Amino acid sequence: MFILDLSYTAPLSRVDELLDAHVAWLNGQYEAGVFIASGRKEPREGGIILAVGDDRAEIERITATDPFSVHGVCAYRITEFFATKVAPGLAPYRQELPAR
Repeated sequence: MFILDLSYTAPLSRVDELLDAHVAWLNGQYEAGVFIASGRKEPREGGIILAVGDDRAEIERITATDPFSVHGVCAYRITEFFATKVAPGLAPYRQELPAR
C-alpha cells in the first residue's frame, strides 16, 4: 500500500484551473482499483491519496500522469507501507509482512 502526499507548488488559482482534470484522473484510478481513499489537506496545501499496488514503479508512473504533475502544480511524496492491521471494511487490503 502507498500513501501519496501531494504538496502544491503553484498558486491555488493555477491548481483550481486543473481541478476538473485532476478529479477525472482520480476517478479513473478508482475505477482501476488503484485508489481507495483521497482528499485535500487542511489547510489547503495539497492532498493525500491511499493507493494499493505491489509495484512502486507503477505507482510512480501513475502519479506522473496526474494533470497536477503534468502541469507542474504539485510534487508527490510516495511512502510505501505494509497494511498489516486494517478496519473490517478494508480487510481485502490487509497485507502480510514479506519473509525475511
